[in-house]
Amino acid sequence: MNLNKLLASALLGLSLSHSVFAAPVEIDKVVGIVNQGVILKSEVDTIVNRVKLQAKEQKQELPSDETLRIQAMERLVNQALMMQLAGRMGLEISDSQLDQTLVGMAKEQGGSIADLRRTIEASGESFQVYREEIRKEITTQQVMRANVDRRIYISPQEVDNLLKIMESQGQNTEEYDIGHILVDIPNNATADEIASAKTRADKVIEFLQEGKEFKRIAISSSSGSKALEGGQLGWMSINEMPSLFAEAVKGAKKEAIVGPLRSGAGFHIIKVQDIRGRQVVETTEVRSRHILINPSIILSEEKARNMLNGFAKDLRAGKADFGELAKEYSEDPGSALKGGEYDWTDPTTYVPAFRDTLLSLDKNEISDPFRTKFGWHIIQLLDTRVADKTELAKRNRAHGMLFNRKFKEESFNWQQEMREQAHVEIFPLDQ
Repeated sequence: MNLNKLLASALLGLSLSHSVFAAPVEIDKVVGIVNQGVILKSEVDTIVNRVKLQAKEQKQELPSDETLRIQAMERLVNQALMMQLAGRMGLEISDSQLDQTLVGMAKEQGGSIADLRRTIEASGESFQVYREEIRKEITTQQVMRANVDRRIYISPQEVDNLLKIMESQGQNTEEYDIGHILVDIPNNATADEIASAKTRADKVIEFLQEGKEFKRIAISSSSGSKALEGGQLGWMSINEMPSLFAEAVKGAKKEAIVGPLRSGAGFHIIKVQDIRGRQVVETTEVRSRHILINPSIILSEEKARNMLNGFAKDLRAGKADFGELAKEYSEDPGSALKGGEYDWTDPTTYVPAFRDTLLSLDKNEISDPFRTKFGWHIIQLLDTRVADKTELAKRNRAHGMLFNRKFKEESFNWQQEMREQAHVEIFPLDQ
């Protein structure tokens, strides 16, 4: 072996020896335990980096990284608890459900799924990781809905009472864009701890009254579920808010700072960011009648279609009566005895083929045969009208307000109960 080969062999051996004893490279680190699951440092970093990127795009100041990490940890603990519950419930979000959600998100941003992917990857994130985070968000929403909905009951009397209150207040058309900061109080807090929390809440109000940015203060100071979103609760009416908020916000002006309001959770600070009204609700309704023939082993698709073609021809020529044909031949038990007639209906409640055919007709016009999942139809548009649905909308709105109020209160209670029953350990992120 010549000298060059000897040197090459020695260098290779040295290189291999060095690689064997090289210092280990940290890939990830466990920063929390939630029952049998773990929270990784990379998950915390992902949330913090996303909040920072959004803040940079919106030219918004942020609190310290330590504060952001604490908020991110809280979110991940709650998410882990709900994902574990989803597993016990057997709840899974399929790829097709996930894709439908992503397509909807892309459309809201005025683009396609490919555009959404480019935007995510341009920010430095993996689109696959983003997809799985959206899957988790959908899952946790469904878990919460399934567990909280059954704790809520709204009686017709409650709806009636709320409608009367809304009318007496004259404020049933007002909605408020609400910002929220919660300065929490520990369970079984001492008098000193309560006083300390009150002092912090007063200081937050002082900052806000000096003109400090609400979202930044919320991210750094709030213990509420929307802290990382800058405390934004969104639009809601007086009757949609938790009772504690409603009494304080009622009659407040835009930009008003309300609080601190004491509850079992701590001290709440509310900002009325904007106020808006609501308009009259009108819907186009249609009155129609139809004949349904359902193909079978005896009656083929072609024969069913031809049968209806013959009916349509006779009806247009005035040789037959629509109601009599419907009573004799229609296989729709809900309308046949009434001559095939449907009363005034919002056409969007019909299946797409039925709706689209109906809306393409002029008054009294009879359609050609068309197919839906129920069978073959011909349909006649009898009339259209614009209906004032304001009262129905008010009633539906009142029910929704009561539901939203109770859902917020019950979801908070449910999450607290779930957290108290769980084993949660949080490790210092810098250990």
